[in-house]
Amino acid sequence: MNFEKAHFEQFFHTNRIGSFAIANDESKLIYMSDITGEPNLWAIDLKESTTPYLFAKYDESVSFIKISPNSDYVLVGFDRDGNENTQIYALPIYGGYPTPLVTGDASEKFYFADLSEDGNRLYYTTSLANPNFLNTHVRDLETGKDTLLEKGQEAPTYLTAVSRDEALFIYTKLYSNTHQKAFLKVEDEMIPLLPEDAKPPYTISGTTITESNMIYFVTDYQSEQAYLVRYDLASRQSETVLSFRDESITEVSWHEESETFILATTAGVTDNLYRFNPETREVEELVSPVHVLQEIKIAKNGTIYLSGSSAVMPVNIFRSVDGVHWESLTENRVLGIDSTEMVEPETIKFNSFDELEIEALLFRATEDNANGYTIFWPHGGPQAAERQNFRALFQALLYSGYNIFAPNFRGSTGYGKTFATLVEQDWGNAPRLDNVASIEWLFKQGIASKDSLFLVGGSYGGYMSLLLHGRHPDYFRAVVDLFGPSNLFSFYESVPPHWKPIMKLWLGDPNQDKEKFIEDSPITYLDQMTKPMLVVQGAQDPRVVKKESDQIVEKLKEKQRDITYLVLENEGHGFAKKENEIAVS
Repeated sequence: MNFEKAHFEQFFHTNRIGSFAIANDESKLIYMSDITGEPNLWAIDLKESTTPYLFAKYDESVSFIKISPNSDYVLVGFDRDGNENTQIYALPIYGGYPTPLVTGDASEKFYFADLSEDGNRLYYTTSLANPNFLNTHVRDLETGKDTLLEKGQEAPTYLTAVSRDEALFIYTKLYSNTHQKAFLKVEDEMIPLLPEDAKPPYTISGTTITESNMIYFVTDYQSEQAYLVRYDLASRQSETVLSFRDESITEVSWHEESETFILATTAGVTDNLYRFNPETREVEELVSPVHVLQEIKIAKNGTIYLSGSSAVMPVNIFRSVDGVHWESLTENRVLGIDSTEMVEPETIKFNSFDELEIEALLFRATEDNANGYTIFWPHGGPQAAERQNFRALFQALLYSGYNIFAPNFRGSTGYGKTFATLVEQDWGNAPRLDNVASIEWLFKQGIASKDSLFLVGGSYGGYMSLLLHGRHPDYFRAVVDLFGPSNLFSFYESVPPHWKPIMKLWLGDPNQDKEKFIEDSPITYLDQMTKPMLVVQGAQDPRVVKKESDQIVEKLKEKQRDITYLVLENEGHGFAKKENEIAVS
């Protein structure tokens, strides 16, 4: 029998899989998925079957899932229509409708930090009463008593680790994406984990307190790559216990029973997976079932659970006893499309305008499908990267015949600390010229031409799409902006309160750097924006508020430009609802 070619929409009938949790006895896996089109909680009773079932219905994005130590209840974080104001809810272990637990006004945020070993005390960080710098509380779940533990000062302050005896606490202060400080609190004393006079930029993440009260953390202090450090409280001395030459440690998961770490590293567009014993310093490279890791959990018996994806495989959840042989617990796949019909990217390297090396992913449509057009995709962040993870949009466009080119311009992560900082206070000049150099490379290679290139980007990528349209309009056929800032002055003022302390380091000062803000704002170049445009905006977006799209659309309509504006009333910064993602695509 002959069947018609697959439909474009089929690629979007994959399931988004987000946070997941494993019960201590490994009886239950609970994870976020949009199997029904809306994000909800699903579960698998691992000792009985591999069939997932609806565990909790709330139709909102999930930020975390925590199963209590005795598996008698579940904690989960939900926002509302993508507003990113996480609030904490509780569920019985058999599921149902969530019950508000630590919640407040819709504008407030309540971030899960930790749960005591007996499951009776919940630690959380909140914007309540301190929207810029945040406060940390502990809630007694038996009595309902709520106690303020720490008031954030100077920068947004998060509780990132609690010792099992609840006597030691680690707080991390976020000054910018590339500048963090961490402090160990012992009674009333705050002990910095790095020297007080340590000069930024450096990051601190992966804070861990073992049962023996040994402290570990990941940092890139005085290094291009992030490495693992052990801090001894008794001597107040630290030492590097693991580093890689060309890989940054991005995630660590401590297994108390074997006293080992399972850790992930990033090297450009892919991740690697290792087991590490900090006492013997033995490093074992494991076999990852995915190219890009999303989350890692370790059961008490040492079984590894992880989620992640590859360019031709949507996110799935896997488990392994030995870190080599993996079992897929979910069967998330593209509707009616085999992975052999999808496209793996080529990794490309070339020199930018100032000879700085840039890495990019080039997806080539197959000869049978190729239509001669190319999509140029500047990624979001900006301190992020385009990697070999699954994007339904990419594979749908490739199947429809479009090539896709995604450069990791300066400011991207995965290429060392210095490279990531090059976008700070320079959003619109050198990164823009990297993108121009990328486009010119495409032209020189004969992959694209000015008449065959489409510009599409989201978030910072949307900002870059607008800026490239305004400053280099002859390079493109048409432009799509997905929730990108259009005016750096209004963007600076409209970000969430806990972002405001980092904006000067990240973007610059609108008063001191007024001329730079004007030069780097897309809205400055309205007269040059002559190509057809589609602008998409989430009405509930807390990061890039609707005004950012409203103002540029209004001004371009006044100039009678060819522009279509799509506002998604029940979305924030991105797509949480399947129907919206399909409608936009």
